[in-house]
Amino acid sequence: MTARLLSGTELAASVRADTTSRVAAAAAAGRVPRLTVVTATADEASAWYVRSIARAAKRTGIDCVVVDLGPQAAPSEIHERLAESSADPDVHGLMLQTPLPVGTSLAEAAQFIDPAKDVDGAAPASLGRLVAGLPAFAPATAAAVVALLDHHEVSLAGREVAIVGRSTVVGKPLAQLLLARDATVTLCHSRTRDLPAVTGRAEIVVAAVGRAGLLTSAHVRPGAVVVDVGTNPAEDGGLLGDVAPEVSEQAGALSPVPGGVGPVTTALLLRHAVEAAGW
Repeated sequence: MTARLLSGTELAASVRADTTSRVAAAAAAGRVPRLTVVTATADEASAWYVRSIARAAKRTGIDCVVVDLGPQAAPSEIHERLAESSADPDVHGLMLQTPLPVGTSLAEAAQFIDPAKDVDGAAPASLGRLVAGLPAFAPATAAAVVALLDHHEVSLAGREVAIVGRSTVVGKPLAQLLLARDATVTLCHSRTRDLPAVTGRAEIVVAAVGRAGLLTSAHVRPGAVVVDVGTNPAEDGGLLGDVAPEVSEQAGALSPVPGGVGPVTTALLLRHAVEAAGW
């Protein structure tokens, strides 16, 4: 068995085309959407993602401002910059890139992001609205997983899904999005007993841990749909997923890294920024 490829390239291109059209309409009305990205890390995978956001924003006509505070930034400095951008009427979308410096809490820092500008769904208020089923921007990566499955016509209602990773950026919000689509969700983590047994019975497995090659064929039942969210830097400068290459011979469908969830995530983040600007 060779897994069907769940490429995100075509979907991302479609979303970008729609976003570019909206930006053109906004610019014609004298309003250019602006996205501010605040980062404070030396993590290379994070830097790669921020660069991809900036490049994509430029192509669509969005004004993207990257504020790099450096990996030694104090919590107060990060909080202050987020508060300033939240209060700036010229900033329509605002996101805080992770990881953060030691001693800085994402939950605490995200409180300084105006929920109306929280295009990556990091603020506690945004997450709370997501859980309650109220309108809110979902974290772009979590939204990208669902969009990718929809694009490839993978049904969700009644399906058993195992998510490996319980972060507030992917795992937890993704569980809420899938529950809203009537999937049965198991959220796995580092203390899950016998992880292969749990993921091995799932029809859909999502790997979102940040450890290259963590999920092997022993974790996946034959024919399962596997979505790889991992973006781990490789020695050659490329990216490695959380799913080992051998899984492609076991799964029924598999998203590639790069070229799967990643481009859809970036495209949806920019769409959120344009929506936050009112277009």
